[in-house]
Amino acid sequence: MTMGTGLVLVAIGAILRYAVKDEWDAVDLTTVGLILMIVGAVAFIVGAIYAFSSRTPGGPSDPPYPDQRY
Repeated sequence: MTMGTGLVLVAIGAILRYAVKDEWDAVDLTTVGLILMIVGAVAFIVGAIYAFSSRTPGGPSDPPYPDQRY
């Protein structure tokens, strides 16, 4: 999941928890909304860590081999 998916889950969860006042015997919509908001927050944090973590130690200005100079 990405950061955008996390934000969408948080938004849908907030709508279900705070804006929907429907009664349904089989499912408690406020609990489902809370679960979606928690999962969305975790997905957002994991996506942010993944997006901002560096995978390569060097940058594009580093030569491809340490001994090679231009």
